[in-house]
Amino acid sequence: MKLLLTGFAAAALMTAPAFAAPCKDPKTGKFVKCPTAAAKVVRCKDAKGKFAKCGTAGAKPM
Repeated sequence: MKLLLTGFAAAALMTAPAFAAPCKDPKTGKFVKCPTAAAKVVRCKDAKGKFAKCGTAGAKPM
C-alpha cells in the first residue's frame, strides 16, 4: 500500500509543472506572468459586404 501511494505521489510531482505553464520573456529569459487572452480584433465591412478599413465612410463593425 505504501509503495502504491509513493508511486502516485512521485507521478503527481512529475506532472505538476505541465499544468503550471510559466511564460518566459524571450529577451531576458526570466519567467514572467502569462498574458491573458489577446484583445479581439475589430473588423469592418463596407456597404457591399467587403472588408474595409474601420473609420472609412460607410464601414460598419461586424
